Amino acid sequence: MRNKMILRIVTLCMAAIIASTSVPMNAYAATSLKVGSRGSDVVQVQSTLQKLGYFTYPVATGYYGSYTKEAVKNFQKDNGITANGTIGKTTMQLLLPDFTSTSDATIRLASVKEAPYRGDLDWFTEVRDIWKRGMDAVVTDVDTGKSFQVTRTYGTNHADVETLTKEDTETMKEIWGGYSWERRAVVVEVAGYTLAGSMTAMPHAGLENKPEGNWVYGRSAGFGFGYNYDAIKDNGISGHMDIHFKNSKTHGTGVVQKVHQDMVKKAAEYIARLNIQT
Repeated sequence: MRNKMILRIVTLCMAAIIASTSVPMNAYAATSLKVGSRGSDVVQVQSTLQKLGYFTYPVATGYYGSYTKEAVKNFQKDNGITANGTIGKTTMQLLLPDFTSTSDATIRLASVKEAPYRGDLDWFTEVRDIWKRGMDAVVTDVDTGKSFQVTRTYGTNHADVETLTKEDTETMKEIWGGYSWERRAVVVEVAGYTLAGSMTAMPHAGLENKPEGNWVYGRSAGFGFGYNYDAIKDNGISGHMDIHFKNSKTHGTGVVQKVHQDMVKKAAEYIARLNIQT
């Protein structure tokens, strides 16, 4: 009990110090932040939780996913608040007493100021080693500013990815208008890097209701019999999607597709504009 009380006092002091050294803010504005929330509001929360030792992801992503929820729950437990992982008025006033909402997806991306590189790195010589299999990333659609989380599961010539949760899947479908092979320009934030990519939103080559690695019939998107590439269960999709980067190729034909490269260029130009703004 004594240790918990000491931890709570230390947390309060650190929160006060962080708040006092940040940009002054005049009033509490947001009613709640929870899984699925996005924007610079979330960046402020993640940055503070990171300084307090609760948020362990390498960068403040601006997406309220599983990492943020667990960080918030631990903060709430240590401070005697109902640990539901959602930031309501009580949690926010304790964490950021002078918080005011400034939510904006462009501000969120521009706030990642210490990324070692932003732009169109080559897939084969750099990105493939930066974004290793099993690593999570935040994907932001350039045109809509909407973001969701994915994990790289497979892929040699490009990244094969799956959404982390059903909520991430729904966000992806909102962007594409459902499952689609349409190539869209995206920004991928992973391991501190901000990278230009091109993504499709068509799950393929897997079955969610069958174990990963089994040879199965009827794989998604008409891929028929073969290895089940569905690695993440309970995310609402069967199989994986593709994200291409500079000079990446298709798996079946080994072709560098111009439409993907055009979208990578578009994403790189978007990131370059953010660099100028910051």
